[in-house]
Amino acid sequence: MLTAKQHELLQFIQQRLDASGISPSFEEMKEALGLKSKSGIHRLISALEERGFLRRLPNRARALEVLKVPEAAKSQVRNDNVVPLRKPAPSLKPIAANDIIEVPLHGKIAAGVPIEAFEDHNQLAVPAALLGAGEHYALEVSGDSMVEAGIFDGDYALIQKVSTAREGDIVVALVDGQDATLKYFRREGKMIRLDPANSSYEPQRYEAGRVIVQGRLSGLLRRYH
Repeated sequence: MLTAKQHELLQFIQQRLDASGISPSFEEMKEALGLKSKSGIHRLISALEERGFLRRLPNRARALEVLKVPEAAKSQVRNDNVVPLRKPAPSLKPIAANDIIEVPLHGKIAAGVPIEAFEDHNQLAVPAALLGAGEHYALEVSGDSMVEAGIFDGDYALIQKVSTAREGDIVVALVDGQDATLKYFRREGKMIRLDPANSSYEPQRYEAGRVIVQGRLSGLLRRYH
């Protein structure tokens, strides 16, 4: 059995998810319920989580999923007309543009060691809008071999973990099991050609078995000092 405030909050979250696919902020929830502080919202959400009605999606600043609604709340009365509530939102929802996701920061690309050898204890906070579906990690770019693609030394490359690539994708390629590099991926007969985006550098050609794709560029972050 839910309290009146728990029920009211659950309905408000569900309606916002149905309308826009985006969870309301804590400030919006506080205003909607007429509470004086956000701490009350935190308590209500925790209680709804404990009862299995709500779930916070991991690694996101504000993302909630309604798992179920109480039987008594499956319809509501407005002006003597019964208006059924919409079904609970599916688990995959559009991500709010201001959501933040933490991804592993593995180290510097072209550092001369396999990606798997990098430590995962560092995290990089990334706007969710820069990431697509799937699992991601970040690498700090070292060098100028991709400057003509707008990728500069010190940038953070956001990489989607994949093991295959399409022609012209910018990928993290592991060569001979030890040298990781960020380059354009091309096929040239039975060979793999890794193209830089800098006219000062020559393309690199390898037998296909020497190259392992470890990810595809999804986005970039740049810090200005």
